[in-house]
Amino acid sequence: MMQARTRILDALRQQIGRVERRDPQKPIASTRLGFGIDAIDRILPEGGLAGGALHEVLGQGADSEHATVPSLLVGGLLARSGTGQVLWAMRGRDLFAPALSAVGLHPDRLILAEAGGAVLDVMEEALRHSGLCGVVGEIDGRLGLTASRRLQLAAESSGVIGFAIRRSRHFDDPVLAAPSAASSRCASGAARRPRHPDRPPARPRRARRPAGSPGCTPGSGRSSSPPTR
Repeated sequence: MMQARTRILDALRQQIGRVERRDPQKPIASTRLGFGIDAIDRILPEGGLAGGALHEVLGQGADSEHATVPSLLVGGLLARSGTGQVLWAMRGRDLFAPALSAVGLHPDRLILAEAGGAVLDVMEEALRHSGLCGVVGEIDGRLGLTASRRLQLAAESSGVIGFAIRRSRHFDDPVLAAPSAASSRCASGAARRPRHPDRPPARPRRARRPAGSPGCTPGSGRSSSPPTR
């Protein structure tokens, strides 16, 4: 019985591999990126997020528009992943690199790409380069099954981990809950801390550049234009 089940599963893997147009015998990258928090890592498959895969990260409530907490979360994860370069693609120039430095992702490791409406294209090209440590893309609005599958296959081909930070002006935007081909999806938000009676309320830290402030300054990352295809 068990042998028959194993044969069926192997046949299904071969069939899926042919549909995906990749070598079914080629193992997907087995590296794992853990959060460093036992309560989270022990419930994740093999103790962390899969390398060579796409992962979605969303904000909660009002942070759905600016994705401050998701950006800091992804930056902190990639800070622990090694010393290689991280390509960060975004529509506009509103990322505040010093905030990522505060969570451990040094500006010297950042390659910033102001891609406008070509964020998905930049992500796909970057995910095919095995020399990168990680690829991050800030995606406004919909991320469909076709686009996310292309990103997933690109990540599998190189073994590079990819993060899609979802953003929307509406926290209850239905496109954020639509299915995708990402290996995982998580929502992150700031935890409330009990207020001490003798202390004023804490002010949240900014992970986004205030409007009107200057762009990239020396040491805050390198900007790059979207690659032509």
